[in-house]
Amino acid sequence: MNMKKVLVTGAAGYIGSVLTRLLLNKGYFVRGVDNLIFGGESLLGILNHPNFEFHKVDIRKEDQLNSVIPDIDAVIHLAAIVGDPACASTPELATETNWDASKLLFELSQEEKGIDNFIFSSTCSNYGKMEGDTYVDENSPLGPISLYAKLKVKFEKLLLDQKPKYGMAATALRFSTVYGLSPRPRFDLTVNEFIRQVTMKKELIIYGEQFWRPYCHVVDLARSCILILESDKEKVSQNVYGVGSTKENYTKKMIVDEILKLVPNSKIKYVQKDEDPRNYRVDFSKIQNELNFNITKLVPDGLAEIYFTLINGFFKDPFDRKFNNLGK
Repeated sequence: MNMKKVLVTGAAGYIGSVLTRLLLNKGYFVRGVDNLIFGGESLLGILNHPNFEFHKVDIRKEDQLNSVIPDIDAVIHLAAIVGDPACASTPELATETNWDASKLLFELSQEEKGIDNFIFSSTCSNYGKMEGDTYVDENSPLGPISLYAKLKVKFEKLLLDQKPKYGMAATALRFSTVYGLSPRPRFDLTVNEFIRQVTMKKELIIYGEQFWRPYCHVVDLARSCILILESDKEKVSQNVYGVGSTKENYTKKMIVDEILKLVPNSKIKYVQKDEDPRNYRVDFSKIQNELNFNITKLVPDGLAEIYFTLINGFFKDPFDRKFNNLGK
């Protein structure tokens, strides 16, 4: 059997740099593309891997995309301006990247006869705000509030409404809020940021401790992409799956309670906030029941691994702006 070739966009990113390593470990050939706006240090450890090939690509440019799509068996599309603050601060770039470029990549991928899978990283932010105490799932109405979520919903719709030519299976994965260690570290994510603050003896200020969100470790989100690659095409084609575990829905207060087990003398300040645009609990039974997906790490595991790196001085300055998606 020929080695399966996978194109990963955003390969140097927080999830991409983890996914790329997992794919290589499983014997895939990976063509990684990234524009390296946050640098490429995350890929240095695999740059010389015989089954890894890197191309510096701006996915908004058709000629650059055309140079990396030929002879690929699957596309995993992670490249995006990620998160509400980053999209709000550069709305034009966000629209060009998360909509125009994504649409272009999807169209070009459909023209290639050999591409079996197109996997898109979407977000649970698409749900917006749940009504009452109910859980939302893949059948729930979407209520995107931020530009980030609106663009994800728009592309999801394009992906799921259009039956691709040549039998390509198109799948959207709605990722939970991510956390954990990655070759491209980020400290602007709730779990990672909270444990950094208290470990570095800073006061942790919590706005709206009652609001819910599902969380999933970066390794498990990356694993879900490989699961789709290895699943029955008929099952995953034109389909959407939430990625996470129903048990891993937490309020901010619940995360703090876990932190206090690790760092008992933390300085925590709660600020009353009744209005949060994103408040939702998600039921992830579809991916578990249909594809037998189970997570391997829980929020306390993520807190512990980041705590370990911080108390042992892995980061010279964990407050460096390079660990933030808004960049320098």
